Amino acid sequence: MRKIGNIADRVREPEVMDRPDLDATKHRRALAGLARLNRLSGSVGIIWPPIAKLSAQLGRPISVLDLATGGGDIPLGLWQRTRRNGLKLEICGVDVSPRAVEIAQTHAEHAGAAARFAVLQTLTEELPSGFDIVMCSLFLHHLNREEAVALLAKMAAAARHMVLVNDLVRSRRGLILAHLAARLLTMSSVVWVDAPRSVRAAFTIDEVRELALAAGLAGVTVSRRWPCRMLLEWKRP
Repeated sequence: MRKIGNIADRVREPEVMDRPDLDATKHRRALAGLARLNRLSGSVGIIWPPIAKLSAQLGRPISVLDLATGGGDIPLGLWQRTRRNGLKLEICGVDVSPRAVEIAQTHAEHAGAAARFAVLQTLTEELPSGFDIVMCSLFLHHLNREEAVALLAKMAAAARHMVLVNDLVRSRRGLILAHLAARLLTMSSVVWVDAPRSVRAAFTIDEVRELALAAGLAGVTVSRRWPCRMLLEWKRP
């Protein structure tokens, strides 16, 4: 295991997953590995309660836009939750990678899931309007401060009711867990490299709260979630 060293400050290193020349087979294996880590860390369970609560409050099916959706495991997990709970969601996932979108759409079709996916450069293109909730999981830590503030502002402008952000918390414990979980739970060499890099690049809870306020998300809450995760919630007044 690489020496942990000081984690007081963010250290952003290019992640292998983001390389445009990444081998297609390695990309698929990495997405599968990340989906496994998301399942075991309960990513869907982290974001599900506020979604279910909003659906109950509105008394109608709601729509969700998932940014940087990757292989689409979060939208598909939400779809499965809605089926078990008798709710209905319109779910759309977008990602900059055409390959990831193709993989996500294939998974949705095999599962018979009512989810759709499209290619979108979240940082530079306009977000689709009309969605009740705009959310992202494990994307914020990829961004620098200016990009993160701009993204949160765009999400708030596009969402009719709510913004949700599920991400890692930068901590020594999280870094150790990332090293161990990546090696023990996946066979992807890409995930072995990217998982600890993601934790080093992550924000702290206080830093994310400051980013949200800088983006104009008054009344935002940022709370810790197991294991070594956080959830940002913002509701339109």
